Amino acid sequence: MPSRRVTRLVLAGVVALSLLVLVTGYVTGDVLGGDQIQGDQAAEEAFKSGNGAPVVGPRENITVVSGDSNAFVNDDGPGPRQQAELAAFDRDGSVYYYNNSHTRYWDVDPVPGTRTTVEYLYSDHLSADECAAETVCTRNGIERVNLTTGEVTPIYDRITPDKHSTRWHDADRIDENRYLVADIHQDRVFIVNTETELIEWEWDAQTDYDTDSGGPYPSDWTHLNDVEHVEIDGREVVMVSLRNQDSVVFIDVERGLMEDWTLGEDGDHDTLYEQHNPDYIPPENGGPAVLVADSENSRIVEYQRVDGGWEKSWEWSDPRMQWARDADRLPNGHTLISDSNGDRVFEIDENGEVVWNADVGFPYEAERLGTGDESAGGPSAASIDLPSRTASDGSADEVGPVGAAWLQVKAAVPSKLVNAIAYVIPRWMGSIELAALLGLLVGGGVWAAAEWRWRGFSVSVRSPVRFGRK
Repeated sequence: MPSRRVTRLVLAGVVALSLLVLVTGYVTGDVLGGDQIQGDQAAEEAFKSGNGAPVVGPRENITVVSGDSNAFVNDDGPGPRQQAELAAFDRDGSVYYYNNSHTRYWDVDPVPGTRTTVEYLYSDHLSADECAAETVCTRNGIERVNLTTGEVTPIYDRITPDKHSTRWHDADRIDENRYLVADIHQDRVFIVNTETELIEWEWDAQTDYDTDSGGPYPSDWTHLNDVEHVEIDGREVVMVSLRNQDSVVFIDVERGLMEDWTLGEDGDHDTLYEQHNPDYIPPENGGPAVLVADSENSRIVEYQRVDGGWEKSWEWSDPRMQWARDADRLPNGHTLISDSNGDRVFEIDENGEVVWNADVGFPYEAERLGTGDESAGGPSAASIDLPSRTASDGSADEVGPVGAAWLQVKAAVPSKLVNAIAYVIPRWMGSIELAALLGLLVGGGVWAAAEWRWRGFSVSVRSPVRFGRK
């Protein structure tokens, strides 16, 4: 058996090397993943400094990004997850607009008939004094902003108790005064007239779903995170994302749930796993089809309506993909993706190659202005024969040894655990830094246990607890 001296040297080496890797990763700010991801914080620096130079690649139209929260550690402001951002990149890649006045930003949609005006959902956490209660509450609201002038117009807001699972994520504009709202707090969707503030229609998930399904009732039962106002066979229909039921459902405004149109099923994680932001692609663009950010499966997936059912027609992922929460099909066949735990918004072409990228902290949704609302103006994958790609596609040379190892870890560990870890760790920690952190924890723990044993300490498990030498 190795001597204590050799064991100490080995464990000390593991701890020292792990610390060196972590310090280097923090100082350089680089994410050293298997596919050598560039951890570029130029966009975030421009947000803070007001730098007018291009910080991302050029695109034909303005790209608007909403941030659930900022995963970056700020030297002169709130820490990670404490600040949200609404930003727009101009055609040349410079920052066109920036605002961080709200606690969270969610859905963002272009306003029809305008060039640079959008509407967005926000959430603000209020103090106990503001809530007239013992705990915090949340103001959820819709606002309109002219990105050119910066003028903000309030549209509609309501206060819900607490935060987290009461924050509204989406609202869809029907016309000048009517909005379709995803009420995550009460597990319902409703149409409100913002001029009269009267609710003109609503659907409560309990109408068609048992509370034994999904998440814990009533604290976070459906996590109803997305709505879309669509037309199917001449009928007014509302498409709803029930995240905790792993389902996208269609509600006929007059007749109720269209059961044979439901995509996914509670617990059927091969189809969908706690998805976000499904987009409906109409028949005139090659649908009916639904493009979905399949979040816990860390992929973008599309389903085509075939013979009265849904068939998977397209899938895309890469080694960096981690809890994607939005994907829009653009009219040119490209797909604009928001990868939340990957801290990036990027665009892939018809061959699945990344052609544009913006590294931003924890994005929720992105919109390319001039291309229609979400995926309404884009073709279905089936109609243009988009090739699928998964994270495991390609050789080890393409993803690198660390990338290949990371894919094996992701495959072996439950996705919710992987995503939870990715949510809490700083952005500069990539695959190598995570391995170093594991080495530090395991190596340090083994070293401490060994020293305890070698020095002859013991613990008496009795009351009171006593420490002493053997």
